Amino acid sequence: MGGGTDVAVETAGVTLVGADLRAVPKALRLGEETMRTIRQNLGWAFGYNIVLIPVAAGALYPISAAPEFLRHLHPILAALAMAFSSVSVVLNSLRLRLKKL
Repeated sequence: MGGGTDVAVETAGVTLVGADLRAVPKALRLGEETMRTIRQNLGWAFGYNIVLIPVAAGALYPISAAPEFLRHLHPILAALAMAFSSVSVVLNSLRLRLKKL
């Protein structure tokens, strides 16, 4: 049989490992920064995909004023662009380690 500790951990908004209550504001700030980073990542990823997926599909082909490498986008370039999107999301998330809480 589990004790009441298991139930308390499951229902708690913040669980402290130590006895120092000063850690609660830091945990709340970390949560806010994490949500801000998640929103940034989603915004950049959606924007990036909204722009580049049609380009990769050939949407610029009929536009003669568009640069030639975008009118005939090679699949390898499209794959590199998608990989860059993933790397930029990871790098943005790693910025959380630099935050002073």
